[in-house]
Amino acid sequence: MSSKKSLSKNIYNDIKQVIDDARSRSFRAVNFLIVEAYWNIGKIIVEEEQKGKKRADYGKFLITELSDRLTKDFGNGFSENNLWYMRQFYITFPIVHALSGESPASIIQTERYKSIDLKNYLRKELSWTHYRILLKLEKEEARLFYMNEAANSNWSTRELDRQINSLLFERLSLSKNKKAVLRMAKRGQIINKPNDLIKDPYVLEFLGLENREKYYEADLEKALIDHLQKFLLELGKGFSFISRQKRITLDSEHFYIDLVFYNRLTKSHILFDLKVGKLTHQDIGQMQMYVNYFNRKIKLKEENETIGIILCAEKNNAVIKFTLPPKQKQIFISRYIPYLPTEEELKNEIMKEKLNFETRSNYLKGKR
Repeated sequence: MSSKKSLSKNIYNDIKQVIDDARSRSFRAVNFLIVEAYWNIGKIIVEEEQKGKKRADYGKFLITELSDRLTKDFGNGFSENNLWYMRQFYITFPIVHALSGESPASIIQTERYKSIDLKNYLRKELSWTHYRILLKLEKEEARLFYMNEAANSNWSTRELDRQINSLLFERLSLSKNKKAVLRMAKRGQIINKPNDLIKDPYVLEFLGLENREKYYEADLEKALIDHLQKFLLELGKGFSFISRQKRITLDSEHFYIDLVFYNRLTKSHILFDLKVGKLTHQDIGQMQMYVNYFNRKIKLKEENETIGIILCAEKNNAVIKFTLPPKQKQIFISRYIPYLPTEEELKNEIMKEKLNFETRSNYLKGKR
């Protein structure tokens, strides 16, 4: 009797999965048809404007007239504001650049351009709202990166907006050369080595700690666990949570690692130590001990070396430079910011860290 109930339940779940998958694919297909239609509407508007109309305000007149007539025939969705977005979508998005280095105006009449298959240049996983958010980005590399990363990581529009506001692209570009940045723009975040996982700073505004005058490492740890899903999004691709306050014992003395993750892309354990105060050389030495322990006692033969990340409120770059050995690739120190800074503040943080990175790189070159 129980086996029949189990069989019935399995069949139901299998059928439910088929229906859910079909609905999901159907939603994405319809969604992309709307995106495709809006791009083509923008194309028609731009083509009409480029026919040599003498009136300087013809574009505004055209949009207003179109909005009135389309709204009467098709209802909401064709406001003047939305039509301006469609026009900008056609002009701004890098479909043209993927085909040629020419401008839209110079190749607009070519047969090749008229037969574009948008599926090859836009990500069908994204909605029109995603693309409207992407339109505010001026740098083509950043726009491509966020488009691909949003599709690859299944970001909601809210998460896409957050990642743009926290300057994810700039934070990940920090230690990369121009070619690596272009590759990242075309493919999204690329994880080939431990350094690809690291951000500096980490933005943790979702923890809700910004209004508190003082908090402790235990508060920070609890907040990260309470908001684990958001923390995983901030960490990036391939992270799985393993444990908190992981105990290791050395000669009857107990030590506790704040947070332990595993990253399937680097095939390695990622250890986090949280510091609310200024970083010290003892903190780095302690993380080195944790990493060594995992490499010798926990790591499997087929896995890669353990990575240790110290998240601290304040870095001491001189301590880092003279405590960590040159060329090491296992221990990283990053600042965290418990609130979402202004764009200017965050850019200043990134530029400051870039300068520190370049100074350290020059120091290491001098050691060779």
